[in-house]
Formats: sequence, structure tokens, C-alpha cells
Amino acid sequence: MPMPADAIIALIKVGIPDAEIEMIDLAGDNDHWKAIITSESFRGLPRVRQHQKVYAALGDKMGGELHALALETKAP
Repeated sequence: MPMPADAIIALIKVGIPDAEIEMIDLAGDNDHWKAIITSESFRGLPRVRQHQKVYAALGDKMGGELHALALETKAP
């Protein structure tokens, strides 16, 4: 079952409260997403660590209910 954008945003916001998140439906199927996430907490972190923070916020949803998520992370 696809995971809607608002559910993904809510999970990320719990783990990264200051995140500004733009969701892009890559295939028009509400199942393949790109998330562009801007957070001050990413400042000074390598991209891998930034992505790890997002995956931690998504918890067990990543790889299960949410299986297709491209990430673009950046500091403001």
C-alpha cells in the first residue's frame, strides 16, 4: 500500500522538527517519492549522515511500507 506524502512528512518532522520538506511524486502513483529536506541540523554534516538522520526518522517504514524514496538534503 502506498504511503502518502503527508504521512512521510509527519514522520520526518517528528525526528527533524525544523525540517522544511518538499515532496515530489516521481511516478504519479503516490508510491515513488523524492523528498527535498532542508534543516539547520544538517549543517556541517556529510550527506551520508544527513540521509541517516532522515532514515532514522522514518524508522521501520523505510524498506517496508515506504520502499521508493529519493533524498535531497541540505542546510538552509
